[in-house]
Amino acid sequence: MSNRFKDKFNIKKGDTVVVIAGEDRDLKKPHKVLEVYPEKSRVLVEGVNIITRHTKPSASNTKGGLVKKEASIHISNVMLWDAKKGEPTKVKRSRETGKLVRISKKSGEVIK
Repeated sequence: MSNRFKDKFNIKKGDTVVVIAGEDRDLKKPHKVLEVYPEKSRVLVEGVNIITRHTKPSASNTKGGLVKKEASIHISNVMLWDAKKGEPTKVKRSRETGKLVRISKKSGEVIK
């Protein structure tokens, strides 16, 4: 597969999404996107895919031990949350006044 063109995703940092597949699947509980990694097609979602890391003691963390933190999940496992309808939605893109905007397919509202 060629990497000539950059992938375009409808999910951005700060969006509200629901997890539609995997261990943390819940179609009714929205989460916030903390980071998007387009080169790997992954997103970091708040409170989802919690992993445990063993850390050595350091100057900033004198005790060390186990640290729980979020790991990224594939972007296909999340879906944008439509706040107006209160359910997950697909996204379409269209031009309004020369700018490309994301529009919710369920409610027809522009996604900020």
